Order: sequence, then C-alpha cells, then structure tokens
Amino acid sequence: MRNDIKNLIQENRICVMATVAEGQPHCSLMSYAVDADCREIYMATHKDTKKYRNLAANPSVSLLIDSRETGGENQTKALTVTGTFQGVIDEQKKMIIQDALLKRHPDLKEFFADPASEIIVVRVTALQLLDGITDAYYEPVS
Repeated sequence: MRNDIKNLIQENRICVMATVAEGQPHCSLMSYAVDADCREIYMATHKDTKKYRNLAANPSVSLLIDSRETGGENQTKALTVTGTFQGVIDEQKKMIIQDALLKRHPDLKEFFADPASEIIVVRVTALQLLDGITDAYYEPVS
C-alpha cells in the first residue's frame, strides 16, 4: 500500500460508509480507527441500526475517506475503500479494537457502555485514490 494512502487513512478520523441491502444503498457518517498496516478499519454502531442490518445481509461495504479537513492548501484527495464486513470477532480482539477506537475517539466511552453497541471490522480488499480531478490510482489489497 502506498504511503500517501496510508497517511490519508491514518490522519483522518471520519469516513462515509456505504452499505446495501435489497438493492438499496445507505450511507452513514462514521468515526473510525485502523490497524497498523491499514488493512482493517474499525467502527462501532448499535446492532439495531439499518447499517448493521445491511452489513449482516450483505457484507460488501465501501468507505469514503477524504482530505477536506487535513489537506490544507493542497487539492482534495478522495479515497474509496472497498471491503468486506467481518462478523463475529473474539472478545480479546473486540477489547483491543474498542481501546483503539476510544483512544482516537474518547467521546465514544458512553456509547460502549451500552450493551447494544457492536464493533464493525472492515477487511480492506481494494483502494481507489482520486488526487484532484483527474489523477486516479487503483490498488487491489490481498
């Protein structure tokens, strides 16, 4: 994975997550954290939400991360992350992910106190970076 893509993922804190169920798309603004090599992206939601039901029905997911807030004077970059929702995770990994999310988003502390909260893990399968209007780069991730 290119360093500029890793930096864009690691420097941002918010993404748009797109899910689909029964042929209908649904977008959600999400706080996220990421593993060290940017191959897994972590988020949290309640189990009783449209996005979680969509993920359970169709694990294909797309995320949009952009540089509007961190880009400064440079042109905006937009990264489309294609991935797969990973269902059940063990309790130890769940606690590690929760700690990573809380470190990056301390405001989620009360959210995680709710037993209906659930961790979302997206395993990255492809990346498409748009740098400005015409410069595009695509990379499958294995």
